[in-house]
Amino acid sequence: MLVINSYEEFASHLGEELGHSDWLLIDQERINLFADATLDHQWIHVDTERASKESPYKSTIAHGYLTLSVLPYLWAQIIQVNNIKMLVNYGMDKMRFGQPVVTGSRVRMVTKLHNIQNLRGICKTEVDFKIEIEGQRKPALEGIATFLYYFNA
Repeated sequence: MLVINSYEEFASHLGEELGHSDWLLIDQERINLFADATLDHQWIHVDTERASKESPYKSTIAHGYLTLSVLPYLWAQIIQVNNIKMLVNYGMDKMRFGQPVVTGSRVRMVTKLHNIQNLRGICKTEVDFKIEIEGQRKPALEGIATFLYYFNA
């Protein structure tokens, strides 16, 4: 895990790969809980019997937004930023879903520091990320995540 204690330390990693998370299993229970939380019970996600017959994947698949929603959890495995008052998820750019995550797959995140700015004491970071699927060439999701880190004075 990369440990950052200041803006200057963060900025020294510009253009570098920051690391990757552990693999996370996307199982049917996680998908069902996400469906309940978001009220999205489309059969391709939750009806295992129908999906086994009608889905081109012969299985249920994770919601695209479930794949996105694990980003903060995976990010926390890659980097620890100390000496901050708070962290704000600021936005997403160029986000694309490359392929679905079939139930039972494992995913991880790989990151690179794309850009960093000091905005009057607020550290704005833009991080290239890919959510990879174990054993697959094409990522499930990729884009640029923007975070605001409010370092202590």
